[in-house]
Amino acid sequence: MSRWQWIVPLCFLAAAVAPAAAQSMRPADLGAGKLLVASRDLPDPNFSKTVVLLVQFDEDGVVGLIVNRRSKVPISQVLEDVTGAKERADPVFAGGPVDQTQVVALLRSKNKLEDATKVVGDVYLVASKQLLEKTLASRADPERFRVFVGYSGWTGPQLENEVDLGAWYIFRGDAESVFDSDPESLWPRLIRETELRIARR
Repeated sequence: MSRWQWIVPLCFLAAAVAPAAAQSMRPADLGAGKLLVASRDLPDPNFSKTVVLLVQFDEDGVVGLIVNRRSKVPISQVLEDVTGAKERADPVFAGGPVDQTQVVALLRSKNKLEDATKVVGDVYLVASKQLLEKTLASRADPERFRVFVGYSGWTGPQLENEVDLGAWYIFRGDAESVFDSDPESLWPRLIRETELRIARR
């Protein structure tokens, strides 16, 4: 995808959440800033029990980041040659199965960020090397800054077909979900909320 050719390559760098009220299984509700919650029956092991934030949804394709797969690898180890990363013990997240030599980040910021893409609310996608280095040098709070290795990608029709087949539930995205303090429990909480809603119908 042309827009993602400038994602930072690794080779160049040595609370409980309140689920969003709106949820859907309609492809028409897909878009940047939405959360995809994998159904229990989703067959692809790459996405089993995942919650994915869509950061791009346009004619070039769909790109998302898995927000609930926290690794045990610290940022300092993945970005060991980057200024500001040396002391970072907070872990990187596995953003998805596509191009795991790529690194991007999500950052919460009250102020508009130049060279960053606003995804939802005060959440920005950091995909340039310069801004990533600047953010690390500023000692960004781990509760407001997360680094992802790899990403998730689809064509628009491909993802729409998966939604039609019942593979995903669509939630409205929010910063609290994206930066949940207990990401490992995020999928169980959201899927239970979905099942309760279905049971009430």
